[in-house]
Amino acid sequence: MSPEHAGGDAQRALGAYIRDPAAAPPPAGIEERRLKVYRELFFNNIESMLAGNFPVIKRILGGAPDGTRWSTLVRDFYRDHPACTPLFTELAREFVRYLETRAAHDDPAWLPELAHYEWVELALQISEARADDIPHDPDGDLLDGPPVVSPLAWPLSYTWPVHRIGPDYQPTGSSPPPDPTCLLLQRDPAGKVHFQQLSALTFRLLQRLDQYPELTGRGQLQALAQEAATEAGEAFIAQGRAMLKQLHTAGVIPGTRRS
Repeated sequence: MSPEHAGGDAQRALGAYIRDPAAAPPPAGIEERRLKVYRELFFNNIESMLAGNFPVIKRILGGAPDGTRWSTLVRDFYRDHPACTPLFTELAREFVRYLETRAAHDDPAWLPELAHYEWVELALQISEARADDIPHDPDGDLLDGPPVVSPLAWPLSYTWPVHRIGPDYQPTGSSPPPDPTCLLLQRDPAGKVHFQQLSALTFRLLQRLDQYPELTGRGQLQALAQEAATEAGEAFIAQGRAMLKQLHTAGVIPGTRRS
């Protein structure tokens, strides 16, 4: 066996042991004291990074009666999840993926969505997108031109009221509320990320602007009225125009799309 192959086997054995010391045998030639240092160092680093990205989840699970649900969840992730990237900045996204596919556990039904809600703030914070990535006319007519959504404004929809969940409020049962929770995540020019709640109609409008970028603002409002089974009369269009102007002032819609 070549030294390179032997070294690779030793690294794999050490990695398997660190990830799951209860199931994998300790590698030969390393004293227990050093193995304990490795185990604690790796786990504590992962736990610390996840705690920073998911503070609400940690407070909820860490405050459970036995106080161990958070560390147990992190250990399960650490042991079981085959990460698709070596980048530390992607660790939080990997944790969300793990929760979305994790089965046969007694996790709260809202846990994956709460994790996504906590992660998406980091995702927008580190996004390299810029407001002018999409060519647009800031003075374009929002009714006669096709409004464009800023790449720094993300409309989100959740089945659970994730913005309310915390140590003092946790929905019970497995059935979400009848109405979704619609939110807007936006990064301001100073780089700070803000959340705000949206009406279902405003969320759908922003969603449509991305889905049908060729339509004018008037065309979007007429289609929106049809979806809502209401008449696209002058009053509806006037209200829609006011909504577009408000979104434009807030920077959510920076202008109309340039061809």
